[in-house]
Amino acid sequence: MIKNIKFTLLLFIGVIHLAVNAAQIPSSIDPMMLEQFRQLSPAQQRSLAQSMGIDFTDLQKMLNSTGKDKKSAKEKVLPQYFPRGTEFNESGLPLPSEYSFSMIEEEEEDTGEPKPFGYDVFAVAPNTFAPSMDIAIPDDYIVGVGDTIFIQVFGKENYSYESPVSREGKIVIPELGAYVVSGLSFAELKKYLSNVINEQLVGAEVITTLTDLRSIRVFVLGDAFKPGQYVLSSLSSITHALFSAGGISDIGTLRNIELKRSGKVIARLDLYDLLIKGDSSNDLLLKSGDVIFIPPVGERVTVEGEINRPGIYELSGQESFQDIIDIAGGLLPTAYLKSSIVERFNERNLRTVQNLDFTKPSDLMKKTQNGDHIKIVKTSEVYDDSITLIGAVTRPGKYQWKPEMRVSDVIPAIHAYLEEDAEVNYSIVVREKGIGRNIEVHQFSIHDALTDPDSQDNLVLESRDKVIVFSNVESENVDVRSLESLAFTKAELIEIEKQEAEDAYDEKTFWETYDADASSIQTGVEDETEKQALEQTFNSMDEITRKDSDTLNINTLGYFSRKRLLAPIIEQLKRQASAGTPIQLIEVEGAVKFPGLYPLSKNAKVTDAILAAGGLKESAYLGNAEITRDDISLTNASKKSMNIVLGEALAGNLDENITLKSKDRINIHQIPSWQENHIVELKGEFKFPGKYTIRRGESLGQLIERVGGFTDFAYVQASLFTREKLKEMEVQNLVKVSESLRMEIASKNLANQSGPSINYDQARKLLADITQVKPVGRLVVDIPRILKDDTFDVLLEDGDVLYVPTKQNSVNVIGQVQVATSHIYQPGLDAIEYVNLSGGMKIQADDERIYVIKANGSVEIPGTDSWFASSGYELQPGDTVVVPLDSSYMENIQLWKVSTQIIYQAAVAIAAISGI
Repeated sequence: MIKNIKFTLLLFIGVIHLAVNAAQIPSSIDPMMLEQFRQLSPAQQRSLAQSMGIDFTDLQKMLNSTGKDKKSAKEKVLPQYFPRGTEFNESGLPLPSEYSFSMIEEEEEDTGEPKPFGYDVFAVAPNTFAPSMDIAIPDDYIVGVGDTIFIQVFGKENYSYESPVSREGKIVIPELGAYVVSGLSFAELKKYLSNVINEQLVGAEVITTLTDLRSIRVFVLGDAFKPGQYVLSSLSSITHALFSAGGISDIGTLRNIELKRSGKVIARLDLYDLLIKGDSSNDLLLKSGDVIFIPPVGERVTVEGEINRPGIYELSGQESFQDIIDIAGGLLPTAYLKSSIVERFNERNLRTVQNLDFTKPSDLMKKTQNGDHIKIVKTSEVYDDSITLIGAVTRPGKYQWKPEMRVSDVIPAIHAYLEEDAEVNYSIVVREKGIGRNIEVHQFSIHDALTDPDSQDNLVLESRDKVIVFSNVESENVDVRSLESLAFTKAELIEIEKQEAEDAYDEKTFWETYDADASSIQTGVEDETEKQALEQTFNSMDEITRKDSDTLNINTLGYFSRKRLLAPIIEQLKRQASAGTPIQLIEVEGAVKFPGLYPLSKNAKVTDAILAAGGLKESAYLGNAEITRDDISLTNASKKSMNIVLGEALAGNLDENITLKSKDRINIHQIPSWQENHIVELKGEFKFPGKYTIRRGESLGQLIERVGGFTDFAYVQASLFTREKLKEMEVQNLVKVSESLRMEIASKNLANQSGPSINYDQARKLLADITQVKPVGRLVVDIPRILKDDTFDVLLEDGDVLYVPTKQNSVNVIGQVQVATSHIYQPGLDAIEYVNLSGGMKIQADDERIYVIKANGSVEIPGTDSWFASSGYELQPGDTVVVPLDSSYMENIQLWKVSTQIIYQAAVAIAAISGI
């Protein structure tokens, strides 16, 4: 702001100077002073000109002059206020430059470092130094030469008089006389004039005011921003002069400003009193000839941290730390006073560190020293006497902890305090134990805690416990976060992650991607899509001992799912495990809803582990379950297995519901021959088409017989049977074929010495199209044979589809023929004859590799020796004849092109020889 004001002021002075005839300006008036004259009233201009020994008539000519002297503007005025090297236009104004733009547009950067206190108050300095005329005249103002007095008289007759105070200290009132007023205070002046006028005009009312005040000349010297002589109003004080001089420089003092009069120091001004306390008692009024001297800055200390006004403060004497804190505006509530830091230079001029307890008066009253750097540190972010509620709750966050506080006190009701998808049978409390901040896990059921407040599930909470409530949603695509960062609602977390994504956006990468080729971008997306795969974390107990399991990658978890909320807990339990302190983790696998790795809670039993895993599936076998446990001794470690009756354990039998230990693995078996509903769909010419549930081991023939067979219009030879598993295999095969073709094309281009024979970008697009082919998953089946002989029957799987079309009476011809079309079936015709009905083969056709796709999907190759020989192979309705492309055709075209060029060049050469 200061830079902007100074630049604007200097530029304005330069413009004004262009309208002034420099030849007429006396040497005692510079352009800035001339501009000051313009701001004064005529009476003030006359008085100031007389005091400076300038003829008022000449001054008026200079002020009214319209002449222009570009040379003087460029050589006398502007270079005084702009740095060397600044270029000017024909009008004498500075051209835009790095300097000018930086002065106007750039603000001072806030580096975060403490700044000297008080100097920025001069950033609001006025744009002009003209005396202010809109202020009240104080009663103690001393009237002197140059003041103009305005007198109004009301009575039998009304008079008004205006008279300046002459050099003899008198004013002249027409018809009344001359009166000596110099040296009187303003209050004395009003009383004096009222008395003397009433002596001559009995009963008159006299009102006395000052219309124009005299000007005074003062000197601002020392470390001012712009020291020199200034003309001010007679009502100006020390601070007015400082503002007129642009303030105090960075090396000037704020606390020991001297006012000198007649060579003696008559007062000292401490600006801290004015800036901090609002005390202006020492801001004395100036007299003409006064000198304001600004000595260099004194001793300083720096204060930063948890304080209201961090900065660098000047010392005036032996201030204590309490005094400095008061000057800096006091402490913030987050200040940690017991360990404040003071950096100080010792007698060897080396920096030392002292820790002071500012809660003690003795430390606060210690004296500061020059160069002290006081740091008020921030208190810890750790909450005391609180608990944290995390997860699928309506109001997560910190809550006050009280002795004997229980779970039911934090979550008194399910519907009002839990989300709709909250898990009510499995929740945990993470509790710190000891000063090492190791954790232990306590498991409880919210349902049981609220149903029976006296049950063991209604845990007694301790200070700094974390109560975690899970949800049953496991499918949202999010990243793992720390446990504390999840103490928000779902909507708040979404907004937080959006903001983090915007903050982490790399602009450079954006522009590189923006400038890249669009086709390569698209291909990159497709390649990335091909490589995507779902990953799980903590799938088995073995993972926690492998080195490659250190980095977590959880991509498909809900905000408050088990895996997401348990991930940081599991990591902490892994870190705190050591020799003699086994890792507190167990694993639950098999017929449970959420298999995986779970913390081993205090005194956890088999039923607790099942609840942690979401409960049993419908297919769980209650007759038996297996527990695998480590058997560790001083010299050996082995695995042992135990079988329990799961149904008895769930019923509360303590012999079966055993207490779990570290790294136990519980495997819940599935009921033998258990099968979910497997659906097969029958479409087309069935008597009863639709979706059917199949039995385990049921075959296609058995299902056809069960649904009543086909209609009279069914063409079973053209049946289409598809299977989901085959679709997945086709996708994998397409990707493999695409990769093989890519390698083959690249190898062929490298081997071709004459240059690439295939455009690689086009080849990549072609290969990308191959991978986008929609798979069919067709399995060739011979329905008539299956119905006759069950040896050829097919066992059905979930998702199988059988389509039986209506009877067909056509044969299709596709590929490299003149017209690809369908023909009415004619008994006795072979494949070549049907090709001839389509106009014959194209030149690029491969006549040796013609094949037939049968109506049921099988492929047969007719036995032909040439294009014109009859194969003797008779087609059936629904068959398709395929004429493939000759793979070497493109190479032959290239060869023919080269050969044509050689023949043409030879013919030209022969013609040339003939013309000789």
